[in-house]
Amino acid sequence: MTHTFKNPGATPRLTRPGASLPIFRPRAVPNDRPRAVPNVRPRAVPIARSGAAALITALCAGFGGGCAVGPNFKTPAAPDTAGYVAGGLPASTVAATGLPAATVAGVPAPPVTAGTAGTAPGGPASGLAAAQTGSGAQRFVQDQDIPGQWWSLFHSTALNAMIDQALKNNPTLEAAQAALREANENVAAQRGSYYPSASLAVEAQRDRASGSAFGIPGFPSSYFYTLDTATVTVSYTLDAFGGIRRQVEGLQAQADYERFALEASYLSLTANIVTSAVSEASLRAQIAATEDVARIQQQELDIVSRRIQAGAASRTDLAQQQATLAATLATLPPLRTQLAQQRNQLATYLGVLPADYQGVEFTLDSLSLPDDLPVSLPSKLVAQRPDVQEYAALLHQATAQIGVATANMLPQITLEGVAGEDASRFSHIFEPSSLVWTLAASVTQPLFEGGKLLHQKRSAVAAARQAAANYKSTVITAFQNVSDTLIALRGDAEALAANDRAVEAASDSLTLLQAQYKSGGASYVQVLTAEQTYQNAVVNQVKARAQRYADTAALFQALGGGWWHRDDAAAAAHDDSISTDCCKVHM
Repeated sequence: MTHTFKNPGATPRLTRPGASLPIFRPRAVPNDRPRAVPNVRPRAVPIARSGAAALITALCAGFGGGCAVGPNFKTPAAPDTAGYVAGGLPASTVAATGLPAATVAGVPAPPVTAGTAGTAPGGPASGLAAAQTGSGAQRFVQDQDIPGQWWSLFHSTALNAMIDQALKNNPTLEAAQAALREANENVAAQRGSYYPSASLAVEAQRDRASGSAFGIPGFPSSYFYTLDTATVTVSYTLDAFGGIRRQVEGLQAQADYERFALEASYLSLTANIVTSAVSEASLRAQIAATEDVARIQQQELDIVSRRIQAGAASRTDLAQQQATLAATLATLPPLRTQLAQQRNQLATYLGVLPADYQGVEFTLDSLSLPDDLPVSLPSKLVAQRPDVQEYAALLHQATAQIGVATANMLPQITLEGVAGEDASRFSHIFEPSSLVWTLAASVTQPLFEGGKLLHQKRSAVAAARQAAANYKSTVITAFQNVSDTLIALRGDAEALAANDRAVEAASDSLTLLQAQYKSGGASYVQVLTAEQTYQNAVVNQVKARAQRYADTAALFQALGGGWWHRDDAAAAAHDDSISTDCCKVHM
């Protein structure tokens, strides 16, 4: 015969220690014959089956409104300062002289007059051509807002298209978007701790028990029974001291950090593309200027050769001119190498393999220098800089961890309810007599952890202080970036004007020395020196012009880049597709 009863050796169906099962006391069985032991179960309390969950939810609402231990984060105030540069900024930069660029990037190369045995080397033109682009003054506009697509102010269709492609394909940006998605999901997962957890368990078991375990005279020595069980367990940890809320707060701060890290990656990518395009244009202009100077020197070498044949020059003059030409040509390979590497860098930004890159060839004339430069108020810079907001989020996260560590030192209160059915046959499992339930509550207070919890709290406090110091350092660096860039822009305009004057002076000097050499009033060494001076002035003019473009882009980056006017980067973070096109793999 098969008897059914609650297995006295079964593990209690409670997830928390300290709760007790209903006491089961079997009635005495007469010694004359064995009898089936009836299922003795407590009477069902007249509570609806959802009553336990409702009670837990109500208690949750009562305790959940309690205070959260630990400090509450407050956004640090912006520094109290009147400006970025000591002594203030002028209304605008100086204007360059408007001299023609001495290369194909704006100005024709100095013409060379084909001489005969009795003529001097040709020199640069003394007249001025049309003013080069980017030579005007730039105005500093206080509190001018920054557009989200600030690079469009350079008015280059090719540059705009390149940045659009990079924003779609750059793997670093994709990684930042995935990190933001991960952080947001972690926040959503932790918020689940605000609510009770419920689980369903269905079990069927067949057991054999020893009668001696019951201590009942005449009980069979071997006892077989079947038990079918279906239970629903609802448990809830009361957030009485705000530990769970602080955990969610910390994860939300981590999500904020990832969001601003994404914006910082977006800003760095766009700024790097602009400066790389300017660098490419600068290198092309330097190569063109050097080739033009080398062409002039080659023509002068031909003139010296003819003068030697006519007996009007020495072989020393020929050797010196050959050495000068060779030195000029030697500067071209490094420039061409830098140009190739710069295009490889642009390919990387666009998420393209270097061998597959077919981008446009930028020149300085294809870029327009913005006339108006924004200068954000110092009180707004902290909110505009993504890197500052990153460190503010890390400070927020560290502050929340103090609350988590503090809550771990306090009592943890847990409620649990179990309702289910036990029956010897599955067909009887939903009968009223099969109902079983348990309500339990537990309070756990750490007593001795070897100082672990105390030191964890002290560690959290130290981490918060470290985060505060890092935040302060980042703010100071942000103001330094803006100050350095404003000073550089002012200096760039002055440098370009000075280089324009230097090109003009070098051109005039070379022209005069060439005329004197023709009349015998100057040595050829003086002419060679004037050539070298002119070449250096031309290359420096190109560099100064390019630096002005690059520092203009750096100012937009230092001021935050207008990310608050865009939502495309954050919106892309919700895309769950995975692509690795460069590796020919699709997932």
